[in-house]
Amino acid sequence: MVRIIPMASSIRPSLSSFRFSATSRLGLSLSPCHVPSRRLAFSHLGSVVSQSQSFGMRASRVLRRESSVTAASTPGNMAQASTTATQENILDWVKQDKRRLLHVVYRVGDMDRTIKFYTECLGMKLLRKRDIPEEKYTNAFLGYGPEDSHFVIELTYNYGVDKYDIGTGFGHFGIAVDDIAKTVELIKAKGGKVTREPGPVKGGSTVIAFIEDPDGYKFELLERGPTPEPLCQVMLRVGDLDRSISFYEKAFGMELLRTRDNPEYKYTVAMMGYGPEDKNAVLELTYNYGVTEYDKGNAYAQIAIGTDDVYKTAEAIKLCGGKITREPGPLPGISTKITACLDPDGWKTVFVDNIDFLKELE
Repeated sequence: MVRIIPMASSIRPSLSSFRFSATSRLGLSLSPCHVPSRRLAFSHLGSVVSQSQSFGMRASRVLRRESSVTAASTPGNMAQASTTATQENILDWVKQDKRRLLHVVYRVGDMDRTIKFYTECLGMKLLRKRDIPEEKYTNAFLGYGPEDSHFVIELTYNYGVDKYDIGTGFGHFGIAVDDIAKTVELIKAKGGKVTREPGPVKGGSTVIAFIEDPDGYKFELLERGPTPEPLCQVMLRVGDLDRSISFYEKAFGMELLRTRDNPEYKYTVAMMGYGPEDKNAVLELTYNYGVTEYDKGNAYAQIAIGTDDVYKTAEAIKLCGGKITREPGPLPGISTKITACLDPDGWKTVFVDNIDFLKELE
């Protein structure tokens, strides 16, 4: 749905490597989103206070109260109060917005080869395909169910570009399967690459395996019972987990589903999403101890998220310190309203108007 600007093979990453200071765990200033409760510090009064002293203190309090009311009534302070109220309204709206992960977009070097691997080895369906010869690229949408109700993959093939740099920032995609051993055997039979044989995850009981597709993208297979959303995870590495959690909660309206710290292997993960993991696709953010920056390469592109209002969405993102890379508005030719942004680590997300998205599918 969201177009990826064609790239010549000599061009470096289309996603800029945003660099942020890591001097603290909260390196990004999110002042509008973090409004601490104001606490008034009072000195301890003695147990005995004379009547004159008591009267003087009461009078002083009355004068201070009147002074504060007068100050709050001045135009500047009224404007500030109005701005604060607007910010709170926008951030409250984000929590109520009807959002879900629509698709994840990335580039491949051979569209037919990738479609064959995903359909034959991973059990996906080719949902639709479109070729844009005037802009020299082709898109294919694959997944485990229709786009209006499932999280899917959008592949992009740019004419003449057969290889991309995945970089070190992108992690993997997650797919839930009923029988992981059977799935792995099928992948091997089709010539797929298995990089981790099936077995329990370190420190847990969930049975997993890792494979690679023909372009080198990693997929984590997770053995689960039947689920409405088999394409269940996108893992990205971040330089400050607290900062990222705060941003995705406030600006994106996601819920922190769980965190897991693994000091033995020096990493922490946080699962973020719009519903429980067993029924929804989630974003898995990974922080590796002491690593604050990653090379994003030029292969992985972005995630698309549905929203009821791209204009309010952009406003909330700005309030929380995100960078808008495309101001909200309709796309030329198809009139679908979108806005695009970068998170504190430079990962790109596109928000798409819910109604426009459904019309486009029609």
